[in-house]
Amino acid sequence: MNIPSEKDPAMTVQGIKTVLHPVTDLAAAKAVYTALLGVEPTNDSPYYVGYESGGQQIGLVPNSDMTSPLAHWHVSDIEAKIAEVTAAGATLKSSPKDVGGGRLVATVVDPDGNVLGLIQDR
Repeated sequence: MNIPSEKDPAMTVQGIKTVLHPVTDLAAAKAVYTALLGVEPTNDSPYYVGYESGGQQIGLVPNSDMTSPLAHWHVSDIEAKIAEVTAAGATLKSSPKDVGGGRLVATVVDPDGNVLGLIQDR
């Protein structure tokens, strides 16, 4: 679902498509999420286990500084969205970085301290 921005109809948010979960025991978490989702991981490495389920990416991230699951909003232009939300009062937590395959990931923090993930796929 694309939700056009009121400021620029070309700027779209495709919704929350990725949720990352911090885990302390990757093998134990992998067993639980495989049972929950009913599918095998599409990405299975020592630093990330990812699942595709119901049009979403569910990721398990060991040794992370996350303290709770982190939802990621998929956007068409990550730099423009960061500028828009920081102008509205969010603060930048992590600048966009390429995590492979042209996928850019960044995080911002809302005024209440909630961390929001942003993803742009090229």
